[in-house]
Amino acid sequence: MSIPINLEDLLHKRKIESNRIEFKKGWNPDKIYRTICAFANDFDNIGGGYIVIGVEEENGIAKRPVCGVPIEELDKIQREMIGFNNKIDPYYMPRVDAQEVDGKYVLFIWAPAGVNRPYNVRERVTANQSPCKWYVRSGTSTIEAKGEVLDELREMANRTPFDERGNENIEITDISPALVLDYLQTVNSRLVNEFANKPFSEVLNLMDLFTGPSERQMLKNVAAMMFCKNPAKFFPVTQVDIVIFPEGCIENPNNMIEVPKIVGPVPEMIKKALDYIKTNVIKKRIIKQKDKAESITYFNYPYQTIEEAVVNALYHRDYQEREPIEITIEPKKVSILSYAGPDRSISLDAIQKAERLKSRRYRNRRLGDYLKELQLSEGRATGIPTIQDELRKNGSDPARIETDEDRTYFLIEIPCREGFENKVEPLNDAINDAINEKELALFLEIAKSPNIKRKGLMEILGVSQPTVERILKTLSSETLSLIEYQGAKKTGGYVLTKKGTTFFEQLQDKMAR
Repeated sequence: MSIPINLEDLLHKRKIESNRIEFKKGWNPDKIYRTICAFANDFDNIGGGYIVIGVEEENGIAKRPVCGVPIEELDKIQREMIGFNNKIDPYYMPRVDAQEVDGKYVLFIWAPAGVNRPYNVRERVTANQSPCKWYVRSGTSTIEAKGEVLDELREMANRTPFDERGNENIEITDISPALVLDYLQTVNSRLVNEFANKPFSEVLNLMDLFTGPSERQMLKNVAAMMFCKNPAKFFPVTQVDIVIFPEGCIENPNNMIEVPKIVGPVPEMIKKALDYIKTNVIKKRIIKQKDKAESITYFNYPYQTIEEAVVNALYHRDYQEREPIEITIEPKKVSILSYAGPDRSISLDAIQKAERLKSRRYRNRRLGDYLKELQLSEGRATGIPTIQDELRKNGSDPARIETDEDRTYFLIEIPCREGFENKVEPLNDAINDAINEKELALFLEIAKSPNIKRKGLMEILGVSQPTVERILKTLSSETLSLIEYQGAKKTGGYVLTKKGTTFFEQLQDKMAR
């Protein structure tokens, strides 16, 4: 049974935190099942964990080449696990995968957070009589849960993160096989090799996207967040709204530009929002220093700052709230507003300091794991420190965070670095100033007739070949980058770039108003 993660990443502890991975040289079921129980209980909401058998640990890293598990032992271990799983209460079944590494076999056990926690397991699963105990992770160790820890663990039974909950309205036909396959290919999962040979439902089951008993299995909310082309069908108003106030929302609220709403699965919304801001908002300035070879480069907004803020908004938002993510762009700041606010386990003092917001409870734990696998997110509680660090390195003032007493919203304001114009130039105005009427006419013809050729443009506009060549060169230049040639020399034609498409949409919007 393949697990949906790249195994080399596990061995090198890439993308997965150390406290979620445990290496074992050999098969020791008593100790291993305590750790499986601890991962299933997922006391810190870290997403469960992985146990790798047949690997020695050296300074916290897998020792290579691996020592491996004798091939004749693999079947025996997996048969034993069927019986040992019954010694976990309520019943829990971890995922198991045997793979060849460094010429030897290694057994990978994936123990995702269980939906029926808290779990207990016999202290010694190999003994006929042994007391049942609860276990949790403490850093990189497995410990018995006692006292207040056990009390809190029991209270967690009704605190399953929203994205891990089953949703009876999500059908398997709502999930896009293409999006699932693209994800598996991106993270280099071995499930790619089995994708075409297994029923789609089995692939989703191997990815731990079902919950509930076998007679009434439901897809988890995270399946729709990640792999449904229209998650708003299940979580209304799941979208990103970008609004530009060229003079400021207080100074002149009537002068505004609304960008077409951004919708789709969460990773797609993140990428589209970031693409728009990177193309139309972020500016770079280079200053040559006297008597020095090096130049000073800085930005109005460091890209990684915006990236972290956008990812955090879509990761931590409450998908039960019927409110969009709102990104407001003004001359002096970019504001990102999401609903609801930070968890109450984060103090108001920590929020006001805006340095590090570490929560013990996450609304969308699995969604965070997926975003990390796609390298859209680094790790839990690292977003705000990264934002402030990037701003500091850029010479900008720190970001400001705001919420209310009831924690109904989360607002982060990222200041524009001093030295940039205190005016946001709308894309359509900036480009209109840079091109003439003939260039705009040719651009509009390409927008209306994608893949049009030079000859067609000459006939429609009634201009000479040299004029068309000159205009095409201008519109496709690095400065404007509004069009590009796609396809073979004889059969291809001119189309709009992403920036050109945005410009065209803004022109249409302006004409409509």
